[in-house]
Amino acid sequence: MTLYEQIDADIKAAMLAKDRMRLQALRGIKKEFIEGKTAPGSNGELTDEAAMKILVKMAKQRRDTAAIYKEQNREDLAQGELEELAVIEEYLPKALSDEELTSALSEIIAKVGATSPADMGKVMGAATKALAGRADGRAISAKVRELLNK
Repeated sequence: MTLYEQIDADIKAAMLAKDRMRLQALRGIKKEFIEGKTAPGSNGELTDEAAMKILVKMAKQRRDTAAIYKEQNREDLAQGELEELAVIEEYLPKALSDEELTSALSEIIAKVGATSPADMGKVMGAATKALAGRADGRAISAKVRELLNK
């Protein structure tokens, strides 16, 4: 079952369960998937890889928006964003722990032959592709910087 089909099935389950918040989040995901399918340059298909990129983008948007709402003391709005984020994260691969991230990045650094902070761009390009959906870009960047400065 593709990710698109899974979202469709989960929308039906949320409707039957009368879970409004989950249904709203799932409909938002489906909307983004449909836009991805019909975007210029796409062939009308949505691969699981493309769907995963959409989910990662949506999760980042929800995190950023919730942080802004919290800064402005709007806990009610932040809570809604965090609830949607929880639904989106159900479809993302399990996030890497700090140790797993360090070991994965060490392998990537060795593979690309990076030796100094000047090589950060090469490492980041490979790391963001290899760890897509499993680690946040900021966390990857901070850990790469730390490893290259050793």
